[in-house]
Amino acid sequence: MSKSLQAIRGMNDILPEQTPAWRYLERTFADLLDGYGYSEIRLPILEFTELFARGIGEGTDVVDKEMYTFLDRNEESLTLRPEGTAGTVRAVLEHGMTGGGQVQKLWYAGPMFRYEKPQKGRYRQFHQIGVEVFNLAGPDIDAELIVLTWRLWKKLGLADSVTLQLNSLGSSEARATYRDALVAFLKERYDQLDEDSQRRLTTNPLRILDSKNETTQALLVGAPTLHDYLDEESRVHFEGLKARLDAAGIAYEINPKLVRGLDYYSRTVFEWVTTKLGSQGTVCAGGRYDGLVTQFGGKPTPGVGFAMGVERLVLLLETLGLVPAELARPADLYVCAFGEPAELAALTLAERLRDALPGVRLLVNAGAGSFKSQFKKADKSGAQFALIMGDDELAARVVGFKPLRGEGEQQNIAWDALPEHLAACLKQA
Repeated sequence: MSKSLQAIRGMNDILPEQTPAWRYLERTFADLLDGYGYSEIRLPILEFTELFARGIGEGTDVVDKEMYTFLDRNEESLTLRPEGTAGTVRAVLEHGMTGGGQVQKLWYAGPMFRYEKPQKGRYRQFHQIGVEVFNLAGPDIDAELIVLTWRLWKKLGLADSVTLQLNSLGSSEARATYRDALVAFLKERYDQLDEDSQRRLTTNPLRILDSKNETTQALLVGAPTLHDYLDEESRVHFEGLKARLDAAGIAYEINPKLVRGLDYYSRTVFEWVTTKLGSQGTVCAGGRYDGLVTQFGGKPTPGVGFAMGVERLVLLLETLGLVPAELARPADLYVCAFGEPAELAALTLAERLRDALPGVRLLVNAGAGSFKSQFKKADKSGAQFALIMGDDELAARVVGFKPLRGEGEQQNIAWDALPEHLAACLKQA
């Protein structure tokens, strides 16, 4: 017997009972971004591998261990996108969207791919919603992105379940000086570091700051801090951001260990975290990347953005019972028809009702079995009412109307009176 076909591990189907929550989150986000004047960009899921090697960086776990990379028929190395920022930067450069200092406020949504151990809330094909802004250098736009996400949490009912963490990485020069000081401190304690941190000491030492190893974290208590090395411009920028968040009434925590391991990140970094999902605590992460466009060959261009994981946010909404029940509402009407003339008429009737009752959810299963069989299907569908058409109803130009929930007897309704009658019944239901 052949092995049954299954989805690839870590690449999951999103089933019909799950998609209402996804659509709710995506629609809420898109409506919010429209209100802030952001424009959607849709990016390919495949890019040349060089894009991510240059953008994310050689020596990072993403590039070295997690990317899905392969040679195509032209022997060119292609990669399924592991994140959205690099592709967005490539697109704005390729299409000249930031030339002449043009401001771009963009958002995207879609699947990303990373090869890592699947666990709840983290998959090999996962979905992100992200925002990228170009050619705005001040703390105002950093604050706007944070205010925007805060407004999203309020719309979703999550405001009391997430906490904002902030830090400043300073300029690349200040960070390089700090990196040297951190490396010198840790080299003196090399044998006390966990194996992963020992490896990162030569490849990406700043990432040791967010190590999950308790011994390493205890060791870092006496380490130099990045704030001691911040340049003056970065201090002013950070104070400006905090002043704006204070004015907006948004609470935050300063987390000096909140870092990004890539050189093009600068100044603001932030994360929204939750304690409701165990170890999968980060639901949104963002930061300023003023050096990235230059790294891709463009002119110096300020950039800042964030990304949030859709799976993790949906899981949080479900865990807290915040998915609106009406999203999964069943059909309003179920049309049962018996005999070919009635089946043909049922299709026409259904379209008339869709015109007359915008937004109605109407199922037609004409010819789908006997009278008893169709009624069982109508009841199982969860519909409020069944509409019945057979030869007798067709001859009399009426439709049988039967409530499927609660009390009420079946009655015949004239075709012309049906839309008004249904509108009243659906409103009452």
